[in-house]
Amino acid sequence: MSEMRRTGVPASITLAQGIIESGNGKSRLAVEGNNHFGIKCHNDWTGPTIRHHDDRRNECFRKYRNAEESFMDHSDFLRNTPRYRFLFDLDPTDYKGWAKGLKRAGYATNSDYDGMIIRKIEEYGLYEFDRLVISGNSRKPDKTLRNGKAADQPAVTGNEYGRMKSEREITDADNRVKEKNRIKYIIVNEGDTKASIEKEQNLLRWELSRYNELPENFEVTPGQILYLQPKRNKAEFGKEYHVVAEGETMYSISQLYGIKVEKLYIMNRMDKGTEPEAGTKLWLRRIRPVY
Repeated sequence: MSEMRRTGVPASITLAQGIIESGNGKSRLAVEGNNHFGIKCHNDWTGPTIRHHDDRRNECFRKYRNAEESFMDHSDFLRNTPRYRFLFDLDPTDYKGWAKGLKRAGYATNSDYDGMIIRKIEEYGLYEFDRLVISGNSRKPDKTLRNGKAADQPAVTGNEYGRMKSEREITDADNRVKEKNRIKYIIVNEGDTKASIEKEQNLLRWELSRYNELPENFEVTPGQILYLQPKRNKAEFGKEYHVVAEGETMYSISQLYGIKVEKLYIMNRMDKGTEPEAGTKLWLRRIRPVY
């Protein structure tokens, strides 16, 4: 459930994929490499690896120190890989939409991959975890079992989802967590430190610096925006451009809209490290047109 709060990947999807991809935690990749989701190395992986026969012989897979790292990397992999980006526009309780989307995006080659996920979720009642996260409840679901399996539960209605969402927003407000561009963030208060924020928000030591594109041991300042999840490649719908004010930088603008600095440079055809002059119109959702 913590990964759903951190990144927005439905807990039911994470659990079902983990069960399927790891063979209930008994696969070689899971046992020897702590890789519970069958994530291959790809071009950007710099960590330890494990070789395993899959679609081809002796393929490179990611290896982790523990299962927690595997679960976190799975969430970040979905969140940061372009072909899965559309999934985060879905209702967080739409596990069927997520399952079909994962298949369409090519997560696995099995033609029934979406069906496998949906059956696991419904077999074990894993959708209950999604409902608990949305309602702001951290307890585990009641184990109402029938023949060793979770009993059927009624679907979440539109009205119920709206009520749960309101409850979540109230809880988040109490915890000073806000949301921008579908990314959770906070505003630094007087007396905050990087360590105190990490403890309060249940973050690992590297997360704040990575998500906010800052040095590992940066110092926080009151009024600063700090994202609790990875920034996106473009601004939210309706935020097409920004007119630069005096004193603003590419980094401060990237924080204002929740956009990765690198993507902001690319969209505006600017060399990395240069800064815009006041009055410049910066594009936030697409590459600047050439007139």
